[in-house]
Amino acid sequence: MTTTTVGADQLRERARALLAEHNPQTTERLTFLQARFDAGLAWIHFPVGLGGLDAPRSLQSVVDKEFAAAGAPDNDPRRIGIGLGMAAPTILGFGTQEQRERFLRPLWTGEEVWCQLFSEPGAGSDLAALGTRAVRDGDDWVVTGQKVWTSGAHAARFAILVTRTDPDVPKHQGMTYFVCDMHAEGVEVRPLRQITGEAEFNEVFLTGVRIPDTYRLGAVGEGWKVAQTTLMNERVAIGGTAIPREGGLLGIVAKAWRDNPGKRTPELQDRLLKLWVEAETLRLAGGRLRQQLAAGQPGPEGSAMKLAFAELNQALTGLEVEFQGEDGLRYDDWTMRRPELVDFTAREAGYRYLRAKGNSIEGGTSEVLRNIIAERVLGLPSEPRVDKDVAWKDLPR
Repeated sequence: MTTTTVGADQLRERARALLAEHNPQTTERLTFLQARFDAGLAWIHFPVGLGGLDAPRSLQSVVDKEFAAAGAPDNDPRRIGIGLGMAAPTILGFGTQEQRERFLRPLWTGEEVWCQLFSEPGAGSDLAALGTRAVRDGDDWVVTGQKVWTSGAHAARFAILVTRTDPDVPKHQGMTYFVCDMHAEGVEVRPLRQITGEAEFNEVFLTGVRIPDTYRLGAVGEGWKVAQTTLMNERVAIGGTAIPREGGLLGIVAKAWRDNPGKRTPELQDRLLKLWVEAETLRLAGGRLRQQLAAGQPGPEGSAMKLAFAELNQALTGLEVEFQGEDGLRYDDWTMRRPELVDFTAREAGYRYLRAKGNSIEGGTSEVLRNIIAERVLGLPSEPRVDKDVAWKDLPR
């Protein structure tokens, strides 16, 4: 049996047909996005009926350009980044057909925002040490525990959640993965105020939260396997975003440099040039990573991109603050806001400098990412792990 691959010309025709039927200038935004999903023009590489056409992922830009040129609304990807970059590929990879049909459409259109309940006070860098318990009770699971550093939990409708379901086996074997309704009884979200003054992160307390077994992703006890899909996609989402030359934070710093010739020094110029080269190298490497992603699934190489992204952001914001002098140490709004997303570009240099400190922690610490790169990319010997075969309940705490 032969299969027909949808090509670039067919995708353009489909996009133009949708635009003709749903004029983006007169069609309500949500209605347009729902129509785009139903036409298979959301994630074109997803299966037919789930927002895609089983088309090559590398052709996504063909569709996106058609809609952008017509002034069509997008789904505000920065606002729903956790859903798009982490929840969706996990649901596609491990969800049942019913779960895919229930969650993917409102996730992509932005009707339902997602967050990620992974890290805990005692299980951040070592995620497999987590202790949030899920106990089977008939057709439900009863979940009790605490999660921390949860971006956007205060605005989320659903969460991807990893729990401990068997404490009698080694830590990587006794985990199970769920979708959690953030509006369920027993879910409490508390703000965590950051060094910036904002509270985009949260701690989440789960007290006897009932989750139906139909909201389980993957088999019981295989939560670590499912979580690896989430984590690999997360690191690509954070560090592998396509940006133009001199885009992102580099563009902000370069503009400040050009606009303030009186503040330039040879030493700062030398540092800026080196960072420009690093940023361009990272941009080109990101293009290669996306080509690899278009051919299959993201691998551990995404960890290298995320690591380099964090270090570059911190170096650029540090240089910007130093270049601005006293003006670089202040910014206007120190109130405890509850933003749904991080906006580096619309804030002052001082805010960017402080917020970039989190880049080396969120989405996997730089220390853990270096281990992943060493072991899974470079093939170096693994670090000794004395707790690998010890039952979770017997691990020291």
